Amino acid sequence: MNLSIIKWRRAGSLFFFFLLLALSTQFSFGQHILHEKERAAVIDEILDERFNNLLPELMDKTGIDMWILISREYNEDPVLRTMLPATWLNARRRTMLVFYRDAQNNRIEKLAVARYNVGKNIVSAWDKEKEPDQWKRLMAIINKRDPKRIGLNFSKDHNIADGLDKTDYEEFMSYLPKAYQKRVVSAEQLAVRWIETRTEREMVIYSQLVSITHDIIAEAFSEKVITPGVTTTSDVEWWMRQKVTEMGLETWFHPTVDIQRSEEALVGHLYSFSGRPEDMLILPGDLLHCDFGITYLRLNTDCQELAYVLRPGETSPPEFLVEALRKGNRVQDHLTDNMRTGLTGNEILAKALEAGRAEGLRPAIYTHPLGSYGHSAGTTIGMWDAQDGVMKDDGENYPLNPDTVYAIELNTTVYLPEWKRDIRIMLEEAGFYGKEGFRYVNGRQTELLLIPRPLTHQGQ
Repeated sequence: MNLSIIKWRRAGSLFFFFLLLALSTQFSFGQHILHEKERAAVIDEILDERFNNLLPELMDKTGIDMWILISREYNEDPVLRTMLPATWLNARRRTMLVFYRDAQNNRIEKLAVARYNVGKNIVSAWDKEKEPDQWKRLMAIINKRDPKRIGLNFSKDHNIADGLDKTDYEEFMSYLPKAYQKRVVSAEQLAVRWIETRTEREMVIYSQLVSITHDIIAEAFSEKVITPGVTTTSDVEWWMRQKVTEMGLETWFHPTVDIQRSEEALVGHLYSFSGRPEDMLILPGDLLHCDFGITYLRLNTDCQELAYVLRPGETSPPEFLVEALRKGNRVQDHLTDNMRTGLTGNEILAKALEAGRAEGLRPAIYTHPLGSYGHSAGTTIGMWDAQDGVMKDDGENYPLNPDTVYAIELNTTVYLPEWKRDIRIMLEEAGFYGKEGFRYVNGRQTELLLIPRPLTHQGQ
């Protein structure tokens, strides 16, 4: 680990010091979080690595030698947004980015048809005093380099790769010489690969993000936050939201907390997201579930965990709930065991569900890509309302690639004789699929969180 970090270190970088601090300490949450200036340095260094090392490789693999991204301020292409330097919070006016890959000479040009450089990596290639028309300047760049395939961000199958708006597309095509119009292709494969692929350095950071996420959930599902008979589910949701704000982080969706208990019947899956009653009072014997994620250093987490509220006299959860969680872990195993490079999401889904059902489980799998966005671009492995597979316009035709991250999101329905009802074990953890196979980014839940923690009662 240390050798890799030293290799990544660049002159003037503060990343090395702060990352070592985060990896080597067990202090409070605040010790994990960089200040804004240090975050900017990390973000820009990662962008430099992605532009100069990752992007040429992806352009070669997808056969696109010129990639053009066009956005106007406050209407940014989702891909272009991930390419902006840390000090650019939005595009400016109309921002045009041109990436030209000269594979023969192993060179990549990163140009901006804009009045100024876009950070340190993308150099301004437009002098408005010499050529007042921005579109004509873009055409001159194209003519000079004579690309074989011009990739634009339009896509039916992947929403994140469909960021070129109608106005800019029509303007572009009206200026583009006819000789080049047949060379225009969808850049969806390149765009998705850019969004989904994680570098080794990003994965070191990702482990910290997931660790922070787990820590917040552990505190939320503890006696520090929850007093049975007093605290409600909404109280916990807003505590999580406030905690994230106080830490200088962001959430990409509002946290949710829901309850399953012995005297209430299991309702539809949508209940956990939008149909559940607010302000449910948390009581002893409740099985709590949360859905929570954070955004930090332009990466996102998405996690669902379970907690049990101890009844008076209990020091551990009932064995039937422990066994139910094991069944949820088994569904995770069946999914991750069937993740193979080149398989589509529908193929992985079918194999995992078949394996789970053969074991007597009642699984549902709805795993999605995770990374630059919470619901990111890449291989979709089921949806909660599409257990027979997703349609092509949901990315079904996109294969699993290495160096990608997924929210391993799923559930299994378990009948509890003790409660005389079904419950649903809902789990979600960040997982990395690499050249050597699958691993969880920072572990997974295999034991129920307990409220209160039994340790607090020792010696009484």
